[in-house]
Amino acid sequence: MSDTRERLLDAAETLYAARGVDAVSLREILQEAGARNATAVQYHFGDRAGILRAIFARHAPEIEARRHALLDAYEDGEQGVRPLAAALVRPVAACLVDASGRAYLQIWADVLNRPDPVVPVAVLDDPSDSLCRWRTLVEPLLEEDAARLHRRFTAILYAAIELARRARSGPRTDDRLFTSYLIDVVAAILGAPVSPETRRLAAERDAARR
Repeated sequence: MSDTRERLLDAAETLYAARGVDAVSLREILQEAGARNATAVQYHFGDRAGILRAIFARHAPEIEARRHALLDAYEDGEQGVRPLAAALVRPVAACLVDASGRAYLQIWADVLNRPDPVVPVAVLDDPSDSLCRWRTLVEPLLEEDAARLHRRFTAILYAAIELARRARSGPRTDDRLFTSYLIDVVAAILGAPVSPETRRLAAERDAARR
């Protein structure tokens, strides 16, 4: 990978994490990276979406390996909601240890917490993707109404927002308590019963759509 491409990615991570993806221009990324060629971003990434894909791809191998290992352990007998909550949280919480990882966490939460979330297509339909695999393993543990109301996405989004908040607060000497408690809360989100009121309102909504 070229030094210019790496510097552009470093600059994009820093700026996107500090100000949000929508507030940063491609020209500012060029300036932050000290790139002399005005077309360097387009050459290496094409556009903003290409930069985001490259940032996600930069961190994906370690996250994927960690999550698949935890899901392997789950399938080998470590059953229950909390091990699956841990498989969601721990692989990304490990990113808190360095500046690039903390920037990634803030960018991931930014693109996820939108009316039309920007997520890699593989997450939705590629069985080899660890998050897709996680969603498949969680589904049998959810109440039918909870699954229909997108409980898994609620858990993913909550974890992303909390990890981004932690990342913004700067490096810590120990993230173990934060991570363990976040796993507890994600497990509670996944396992919480759907109330009679929510069931009724969901049924009314579904009837209105027919």
